[in-house]
Amino acid sequence: MSKRKASAVEGDDIELINGHAKRPSTETNNGNSMLDRFTPTLFDPALVHKYAADYATSDPYKHLVVLNLINDALLRSVRTEILDNIHFTPKETDIYKIHQSGDLANLDGLDPAALAKLPSLLKLRDALYGAEFRKWVQDVSGAGALSGRKTDMAVNVYLPGGHLLCHDDVIGSRRVSYILYLTDPEQPWKPEWGGALRLYATETKVDADGKTFKVPKSKWSRVIPPAWNQLSFFAVQPGESFHDVEEVYHPSEDAGEEDGGRFRMAISGWFHIPQDGEEGYEPGLEESMAKQSSLQQLQGKADQFDEPRAIWLDPAKAKRPDLHNARRNGASTKRREEDEAALSEADLDFLLQYMTPNYLTPDTVDELSDLFAEESTLQLTDFLSPKFATTLRAQFGGSPNGPLPESEYGTSRPPYKHRYQYLQPTTTTPPISAASGRDPYRALTYVLFPSLAFRKWLGMVTGLGLERTSILARRFRRGLDYQLAQSYESEEPQLEYTLCITPTSGWGGEEEETSAGNGEVGGDVVGGADGVPGSDARTTTGVMTNSTDEDNVGGYELYMAGDDEENDDEDDPTASDDGVTIPINPISRSHTGAGDRRSAKTRRKPTHDPAVYRAAGSSGGGEDEDEDDGILFSNPAAWNTMSIVLRDRGTMRFVKYVSRRARGGRWDVTGAFEVTAEDEDEDVA
Repeated sequence: MSKRKASAVEGDDIELINGHAKRPSTETNNGNSMLDRFTPTLFDPALVHKYAADYATSDPYKHLVVLNLINDALLRSVRTEILDNIHFTPKETDIYKIHQSGDLANLDGLDPAALAKLPSLLKLRDALYGAEFRKWVQDVSGAGALSGRKTDMAVNVYLPGGHLLCHDDVIGSRRVSYILYLTDPEQPWKPEWGGALRLYATETKVDADGKTFKVPKSKWSRVIPPAWNQLSFFAVQPGESFHDVEEVYHPSEDAGEEDGGRFRMAISGWFHIPQDGEEGYEPGLEESMAKQSSLQQLQGKADQFDEPRAIWLDPAKAKRPDLHNARRNGASTKRREEDEAALSEADLDFLLQYMTPNYLTPDTVDELSDLFAEESTLQLTDFLSPKFATTLRAQFGGSPNGPLPESEYGTSRPPYKHRYQYLQPTTTTPPISAASGRDPYRALTYVLFPSLAFRKWLGMVTGLGLERTSILARRFRRGLDYQLAQSYESEEPQLEYTLCITPTSGWGGEEEETSAGNGEVGGDVVGGADGVPGSDARTTTGVMTNSTDEDNVGGYELYMAGDDEENDDEDDPTASDDGVTIPINPISRSHTGAGDRRSAKTRRKPTHDPAVYRAAGSSGGGEDEDEDDGILFSNPAAWNTMSIVLRDRGTMRFVKYVSRRARGGRWDVTGAFEVTAEDEDEDVA
């Protein structure tokens, strides 16, 4: 990117205020045509007819790619004005990582001196929303009348590591989505740099009542790389227009100069339905569309087709693949008596096959119980014993697929919620390989975590009554996988745990990772704020600058506080399109298509006891304690760390997209337990 931009001071840039503007409709340029602002042949009837035919027959859904849309000299001037004058804000949430300008609809609100720096950008905006080009879009797409008054566009810049995950753009009154690329005209974009627009095909699912639903496949089927002066557009269709923006990949260490300065810049925006007073206005249509956020509909109706679905197992029915199991199977104890008893000798012998011994001592269990009672979270280093951890790590070896062949895993869906690979126990009877001890990876998933002994231990360190459990072994592949923020909506709390077994380094928590060796509570905590983007993520340092936060490779897991139930965004056209309630913030309004979402930033919090990562708002003192960034718990990818969280209604959880720059994927085994109510007269002192 331009060296001028990198050295500019913040006060030199023009900062656009966000918010959709309803401005006088741009029909003509002082009575003159705007056709000269486009490529000369664009409006030729024969070419329009060809574009319309191409659009109608495109797949996976109707879209069109047009090369050389704008007068080349005009667009070059636009690019120069943007680089020299526009103020960009770095933004990162669960679904995107970008630099973004404010809403270009607000150019009219700038003072004359500022506006004088952007004459070409103003010409471009007026041309795109002028009557002639809107009619061209209508004729090609057949999408219906479009507003010239409600403009909605911004400049998005994707530096290496930047991305936008799967969504469908269905928010409010949007009718057509478009992207006009402003990549370097002197340095053609290479497809291997990433940054492509990727479209997802859908498949039809039928429920038990015979109703049909369109559900996107887990992976895209159409790839459209960026190119200078290229327009891509499609009609916004609920439950169908799913797309993402491929990560812009970091150049390799031996990349030449031509590969070193890549950044994907584009103007992204939407044409909305006509507003009151415009030709084609339909009373009540905008209100109706505002209620059609397709992902909210799909989550309420098509979530029955989500993969994986929770499978709940009863640990009391689990069989142990060890010598002690024979004695236990012959015992005539009742389930309730067995369930409520302290860890027996057989339980301890079983757990010692997997866990660090110190975590099983009475003093440590009591200390963990006290910490959990205070914070409702625990994070434990070296959870697995050195012997078992060494065997497990050896099983990963040097294979990118880890301990099992690719074919052994399922792939989660739909991609507007998550994409990762998984193993899922469907029974408490373990496979032979896990039971024999030859397969430590499966032994965790199919033997240790479904066991009654593990449930007993977990109940002791949390002080909770636990019932059935649901377990997943997950693999988040670099350059592919993530889990977007989803809210826990059950009335009763749920105890969740995650054993992170990521064998590679470089995830952001290394300076705090020291091996305690014996798993003592006095060992260091893993999972400090270095695992997630820093608190100054919104500080504008120039589009050219990649800060340490922006180089973060993702893969961290966050728990975030949900919104108050009284916050009603039912009529809010900017609400998030993945079903997670996100408060409106006019300073950080999103122009990505994904809606306004919670920032993934966090701050460094004091850690007073190394056995637990302090939750946000805990009484630890410090000047940051009065801040509320919504972060409750962070869990960066690491080796052999166990996190335990009591999750209440409304708490959101996500795993950030794993950048292709990461040294490997994130691996973990995660589970949940149903929590039973405690007796009120129980002595918990």
